[in-house]
Amino acid sequence: MQNLTQDGQNLVNSLSRRYNLSFDAVMHMLIAVNNGSGSMAQFNCPELGGGGQWMRGGMTMVGDMFNYGLKSTVDNLCNELANGLANMQVFMPLAKGSKSSNQWWPGDLGQPFSSGAQNSTRYAIFPNRLAVEVNGNVTVYDTLDNNIGGISQQQGGNSSLTFFSQYGTIPVNTLPIVSGVDSSDSNVNNHALQQSAQQNLVPQNNFVAPSALIAFTPASAMQTPQNLTDTASVDEVIQLIEKLAKLRDMGAISDNEYNLKKTDLLNRI
Repeated sequence: MQNLTQDGQNLVNSLSRRYNLSFDAVMHMLIAVNNGSGSMAQFNCPELGGGGQWMRGGMTMVGDMFNYGLKSTVDNLCNELANGLANMQVFMPLAKGSKSSNQWWPGDLGQPFSSGAQNSTRYAIFPNRLAVEVNGNVTVYDTLDNNIGGISQQQGGNSSLTFFSQYGTIPVNTLPIVSGVDSSDSNVNNHALQQSAQQNLVPQNNFVAPSALIAFTPASAMQTPQNLTDTASVDEVIQLIEKLAKLRDMGAISDNEYNLKKTDLLNRI
């Protein structure tokens, strides 16, 4: 774990007392916010309801989705942590490119316009490049003509990374590799994947099927995914509501369309 400066120690201790949380819980959230470059966080903290997501100025998701007090606590805590990271030296400096460094991608890529983390995976999005770190191994992909909107990690017997673009939900390892090794699934032949990427990026059968496919157009954004049955898991509904909120924020759908679809999805739980 990266060491805290004296200012960092004071920040964590102060927030721990004010929010009535343990030092470890605040530290967990600090690392999550730091991994999200101060603008987002994906976390799994038992004291804060388990798994959840936070986006600065956006939607806050917690395990107990109707616990608005908990959402407010997470939002306020993450905002204070982000402000601390922006205004003081919270962590002891590390060499760029080291495993624990906040700048873990190759230096020649410059600064990403978006980055984040999920489980043991970190990602950073650059013009025409996507850098992914899995368990300390960094892979850089050519994003071709995709406009990447986010990264997701599918869980199951065979886990894989997917990303969202104007073409829908696509496995990361359909992209040509610029450097490193395939971070998503070492059992797939890279030459075949590059051919697939050049042929409309059709997903391969060996990937876990994405839980939801939402294209970035108003008409198809409001369609219910075919694999969503009448009774959906809470996780699936939360993911879909989050994606709908992003589409609403982008102006792809109206507030009324968002509210109608959200109500329909909540009724499926």
